[in-house]
Amino acid sequence: MTDLPFLPYGRQTIDDSDIEAVVGVLRSDYLTTGPMIPAFEEALAERVGAKHAVVVSNGTAALHATAFAAKIGPGDEVLVPAITFVASANCVRYEGGEPVFVDVDPQTGLIDLAHAETLVTPKTKAIIPVHLNGAPVDLTACRAFADRHNLVLIEDAAHALGATFGGEPIGNGRYGDMAILSFHPVKHITTGEGGAILTEDDELAVRLRRFRDHGIERRAEHFTEPDAGPWHYEQIELGYNLRLSAIQCVLGINQLRRLGDFVGKRQALAARYDALLAEVPGVSPVRTAAMDSGHDTSAYHLYAVQIDFAEFGRTRSEVMAALRAASIGTQVHYIPVPAQPYYKARGHKMADFPGAQRYFDGALSLPLYPTLALTDVDRVVTALKNALAQPAAVDQRAS
Repeated sequence: MTDLPFLPYGRQTIDDSDIEAVVGVLRSDYLTTGPMIPAFEEALAERVGAKHAVVVSNGTAALHATAFAAKIGPGDEVLVPAITFVASANCVRYEGGEPVFVDVDPQTGLIDLAHAETLVTPKTKAIIPVHLNGAPVDLTACRAFADRHNLVLIEDAAHALGATFGGEPIGNGRYGDMAILSFHPVKHITTGEGGAILTEDDELAVRLRRFRDHGIERRAEHFTEPDAGPWHYEQIELGYNLRLSAIQCVLGINQLRRLGDFVGKRQALAARYDALLAEVPGVSPVRTAAMDSGHDTSAYHLYAVQIDFAEFGRTRSEVMAALRAASIGTQVHYIPVPAQPYYKARGHKMADFPGAQRYFDGALSLPLYPTLALTDVDRVVTALKNALAQPAAVDQRAS
């Protein structure tokens, strides 16, 4: 082991202003409901250029809310990329629908719309492309696909706050009917746990707000019964308690003010990785052609690489262990969802997703977060080269 400080693959960035903002709410009259919730929503909507932002308890709740708002139900199918976190598929199951997995580009991990074309049926109701690692999918193509098949387009932008597609912020509503965000600690801004849905559609916004609050409506213009007085409310639909607290919202407001700085630092660190890894054959940064051309910018939630482990004669586990011994944390994003036991039991087979298998086999996420230094990137790349150069461990049982 080394005496050098440990570098995790990701971490939150909290400063004194965040702490002071949270303490201010703790001393206020509102810890749950109150003015901080709409204030955070308005700040989010303004930041990305969306008409509505609806904050909820976490990114998974945001996905669940979109499935509800899109009226996904039993018998409906939703197209979901095979490489993503399980929540992108689980949200469909929560509402009784069935995720239909789509293969991905083996170099970028992004949804393969050509494969998606072969999977559309009369039961297909929506598509959930994922901006994996913070790199935008081709939203022009996704919108055209959704329109061609009359589908709801839900962007899983949990990795992509601060990214741009064609010069415009991800989540601004130009392409997707809804887009979800996550505020988990390793994301671009954090509220501890938290999430949001962005939409231009007034009706969807109404359904999303009801869903996060037990299905209850408190605005008189949406009542179905006579307004009995200032205490009146109505449960219109079956919803959940998915509210975000005022404590979390004020933290989100304060973090959002620094989003540009956070994303800028991530992009500078990624550029340093790109330059150093250009000299390492067999290791390829995960980038899209649109990023290379300048059409799109990644928010770099993760710095992912593809490694030809067989070329180096090393397993991924060996490389991760060697990096861990050098006090460097790494992770794999993600195990393909169809490979999970729950979905295998529902009839999914990884043989149907060769692109996802190839992406997964070579995937490794290296440390990336705003307080990482450029010299830390140098250290990570040096350690990675050393780990890949080490001879494979000898199996003592064979001797």
